[in-house]
Amino acid sequence: MGLKGVPVFQLQILVTFGQNRSCLGMLKVKVLPVPSSLISFLKQASNITILEDLPPGGKVVQVRARGFDVRYEILSPVPCPLFSIGRADGVIRTTAPLELAQAPGAAVTRLRVKAYERLRPWASVELELTVNVRSVNRWPPRCLPAMLVTQIPETTPVGTVLNTFTCADPDSPGSILDYQLQFHSPPGSASLCLRDRVLEVNATLDCDARGACFQHAASILVLDGGQPLMTTEVPVLVMVTPVNEFSPACVPHKFRIREDSGPHTLLGSVVGMDKDYPHNNIEYYISGGPTIFSVDRLSGEVHLLGSLDYELQTLYRLNVLLIDHGQDQDPTHHRSGSCTITIEVEDVNDHAPECQPPFQELTIYALLGHSVEVTKVSCWVPQEPQRLAFSYSIVGGNSQSRFSLQGATLVYNNILLGPLWPEQFYTYELLIRVADAGPSIPHLSTTATVSVHLIPWSASTVATRTHRSTVPSVMTPLLVTDTEAFWQPEPWFVVVLTVTSALFVLALGWLLLRLFQGLVQMHQTPSKPAQALLLNGIQGTEESIQGFMEAPRMEMSQAPSSVDLSLHFDGRAQDSRTGRDYLFNTLTGARRWL
Repeated sequence: MGLKGVPVFQLQILVTFGQNRSCLGMLKVKVLPVPSSLISFLKQASNITILEDLPPGGKVVQVRARGFDVRYEILSPVPCPLFSIGRADGVIRTTAPLELAQAPGAAVTRLRVKAYERLRPWASVELELTVNVRSVNRWPPRCLPAMLVTQIPETTPVGTVLNTFTCADPDSPGSILDYQLQFHSPPGSASLCLRDRVLEVNATLDCDARGACFQHAASILVLDGGQPLMTTEVPVLVMVTPVNEFSPACVPHKFRIREDSGPHTLLGSVVGMDKDYPHNNIEYYISGGPTIFSVDRLSGEVHLLGSLDYELQTLYRLNVLLIDHGQDQDPTHHRSGSCTITIEVEDVNDHAPECQPPFQELTIYALLGHSVEVTKVSCWVPQEPQRLAFSYSIVGGNSQSRFSLQGATLVYNNILLGPLWPEQFYTYELLIRVADAGPSIPHLSTTATVSVHLIPWSASTVATRTHRSTVPSVMTPLLVTDTEAFWQPEPWFVVVLTVTSALFVLALGWLLLRLFQGLVQMHQTPSKPAQALLLNGIQGTEESIQGFMEAPRMEMSQAPSSVDLSLHFDGRAQDSRTGRDYLFNTLTGARRWL
């Protein structure tokens, strides 16, 4: 016997194998008593709650029992389609999906579990468990339509229904959902509203202000009541299209234009107004009326196309048609309006005076210290014979100021104030400007030409005579334009030429100085070869100067040695190169500069 009365048996075992081969071993056997304690479950919660999304094979709970080599099994329900228990470890697991929507009976399951000893199956104990399956919010609400895109005109009345949304929760059919309208652009817009599940127009949609007509981007947020909270967002895009509601209009206007205005003259602009957006998007046209005016299609500017004559017509009326465009969803929908503009033609002095005759050639004989009345200029305006106020002035040919005008009368003043009195024949070509002096503008003018041949008499001559030779009124002066090409050098060339000329002058001065010093050293009576050499040197120097520098040409009127009263200039022209005026004879080609 061993300790505490436990029997122990020692066995000696001999094992023989082969020839004379064996082994000896000792085996001790201890006999234990049968335990006297009963099998029992450990403390365990009887109510267990799990989620329905626990997959098959997921652990629900583990039960434990006190005993020797304990085994476990489910007594009820039998068969158990949703749960199973491990025979050795007591772990209860799911065996199928717990879909409450498909199997509502899986919400509560009562299990009766048995624990027993493998060697003594009659020694067992039972435990009742209640498994509660709680639903899981796994799917967001589903809506029809899933997205709303619509287009409405700006004249849509308030309260118009745009759409009704239908949503359902797959996890809980028939549950009440919450609908919320959220704006994205423009934020905080009050143009739309959501009443329950109905989207309506809440305010007037006006596109006639800048930035007012646009796309309303929003979303409808649908929320279920499950845990966790699941939501669905339905995008909403409402495009407001413009409508051409108003007709364009303009205010009648009056323009004034001078009758001498040329083509393409701008009179002013017709200003049209249209309250539709974009504002004043108008095209302008002239409806009937005269064709000498035009209006710009886009800007409304009124231009003159032809010529005007105050004497023929002084007033024009134009009917301007205004048509709007680009203010409606339909590009062919236009509205129109019209207004009348009045154009007044202003009278302009457009006729210059005419002188008869236009050219006079006179010969006068005068004594020193006496004044002589030469001629009287007669001018008028044939188109306006009532205009008689003219101003007269000498604008050319009055050298030494020997002539003056007393009204329309040309007077020669033979008073010695300047140079000595010329003793030879002298000719003055006088240009007399005749301008109208009335209130009309502009003041137009013409130029009369008077050629005066002056013959001074000796002091013994007492009489003073004037010989007048006028051009017949039927003769028309011939204007001849002679075009001559001239060379205009570049500025740099002028600078180079100036510097070169200065250097040349310095060299010439030095040469003359050297020649002068040579003359001083010569004898009082130089030899003839020396004189010839000196003369040739001076002449060569003068020729060099004339070849290098060209003096400006000045044309002077030379008095003839004898008086030729038959000399007659029947034409006047202007030199294209110098701009000077001159008279000429078409038969002889003689020319006289003014």
